[in-house]
Amino acid sequence: MQILDKIKMQRKESDERPPELPISWVEISNSISRQYQFQPDGKLSVKMVDDSRPAAQRVMESFLNKFFPSGYPYSVNEGYMRYTQFRALQHFTSASLSVLSTQSLLFAAGLRPTPAQATAVSWILRDGMQHVGKLICSNLGARMDSEPKRWRILADVLYDFGTGLEVMSPLCPHLFLEVAGLGNFAKDAICEKFVVSNVNDVIFLWSYQGMAVVAARATRLPIYSSFAKEGNLSDLFAKGEAISTLFNVLGLGAGIHLASTICSSMQGKSEIVFVPVDYRVLCDSGNIEYLQLVVAPLLSVIHIYSVCEEMRAAPVNTLNPQRTAMIVADFVKTGRISSPADLRYREDLLFPGRLIEDAGKVKVGRSLHEVVRPSKLKQFKEAFLEEKFLLNHGSRWTDMILEHNATGEDALRGWLVAAYASDMERLVHEPSANILQEAYDKMNSTFSPFLAELQAKGWHTDRFLDGTGNRFAF
Repeated sequence: MQILDKIKMQRKESDERPPELPISWVEISNSISRQYQFQPDGKLSVKMVDDSRPAAQRVMESFLNKFFPSGYPYSVNEGYMRYTQFRALQHFTSASLSVLSTQSLLFAAGLRPTPAQATAVSWILRDGMQHVGKLICSNLGARMDSEPKRWRILADVLYDFGTGLEVMSPLCPHLFLEVAGLGNFAKDAICEKFVVSNVNDVIFLWSYQGMAVVAARATRLPIYSSFAKEGNLSDLFAKGEAISTLFNVLGLGAGIHLASTICSSMQGKSEIVFVPVDYRVLCDSGNIEYLQLVVAPLLSVIHIYSVCEEMRAAPVNTLNPQRTAMIVADFVKTGRISSPADLRYREDLLFPGRLIEDAGKVKVGRSLHEVVRPSKLKQFKEAFLEEKFLLNHGSRWTDMILEHNATGEDALRGWLVAAYASDMERLVHEPSANILQEAYDKMNSTFSPFLAELQAKGWHTDRFLDGTGNRFAF
C-alpha cells in the first residue's frame, strides 16, 4: 500500500507543476527591436516589437532589400553601386528614346499615332520579334565572352545610331523607306511587318530591330559574374533585372510625356522648309517642333555615357588577351599583381587589341600556318615540349598560339616567357639565340607564387577567353 500511495503522490505533484514557458528573447539592432521565440514544435518565430527608424530610412532599406542582393554591400565586389546607378540611367534614357523614335517613324510614314500607340508599338518592336537577331548574334558569342564591355558599348552605339535616324525620319518623308530602312538595319533584326497606306501608294515596310538588344543581353552574364562575390549570381541577376524593369517603366512614362508635349505638333509627311529664325520646320499641314531634334540627341548622349561608365565600373575577373597583357606588364615592371578592380579603369574598351610593350607585344590567336613555317614547326614545338603554347619571337611582336585545351594558366606562362624575353633584349641591346630559353627558365622560377597571388586577387585562371582566336592540336 505504501508503494501505491507514493506513486499517487508523485502523479499529483506532476499534475500540479506549472507548464513550461516558451524560451524567448529580444534583440535590438539598428533601432529595431525583435522578439525571438521557440514554438512547442521547435520552430523559431520572429516578431517586430519596436521600430524607431525614421520613415525615410525604412523606405530606403525596403528599397535596398527589393532591388539589391542579400548582404549588400558585403556580398558584391567593388563598383556595384556605381554600375547600378548608371545602368538605371541607361535604361531610363533608352526607354524614353524608344517611344520618341517609334512615334517619329509612324509620323514619317503618314500615320497619326498617339503616345500610347507609339509606346505599344515600341514594346512590340523591342521585345516581341527578335528571333532573327538572336540567330545573327549566335556566332559572335565567343567574342562577346572575351570582350563583353566592348560589345556592350558597340551594341548601344549601334542602337542609338539607328534610333537617331528614326527620330530624323520626319524631316525627309520622301526618303522614308531609305532612312527608316537604314536606321533599322543598324539595329539589324527582323521585327514586324507594317502596312502603311496613304492616298497614292501602299508601302510594305519591314522593320529590322534587335541585334543591338540581343548583343546587350548576351553580355549581361559575364558582367554580373564579375560582381558575384559569394556565389550569388542568381540573386544578382534577379535584382539587376528588377532595377532594369523599374527604370524601363519610368523611362517609358517620361517618353510618353515627351511625346505628348514636344512631339504632339508633328503632323506627318509634307514638304520641308527650314527657317533658321524661329528654329522650326514648317510643313504643309502644321509645324514640327524643332525641340525633338535637341531632346533625342541629348538623351542619346546621356545613354552612351551611362553605358561607358557602367562598363568601366565592372571588375571583370576572367582572362582575355588585353587583361592578361596588363597583368603580366604590371608584374614584370613592378613585381605587383593587379586585381580586377585595379584594371577596370585602365582597359581600352573600344580598341582592346593594342600591343603592350612591357608585356612582350604578344599577339595571340593568329593561324599556325601564318606564324610558323612547316619546316620549323618541329623546332618550335620542341622548344617548350611540355607546354601547351608555341612562341615565335619576332622583331616587331611575339606570336603565341595555344593548344585547343590550353587554360588561362597556359596563356599566362607563355605571356610571361614573351615578356621576360622582351625585357632581356632591352637590357642586352642585342638578340640572343638562347633568350627564349633563359626567359622560360625565369618564368618557371617565378610562376608558382605569381599564380597563387593572382588567384588570391580573384582572377579566374581555369580558362582563357581569346574570342575567335585560332588554336592548334597535333
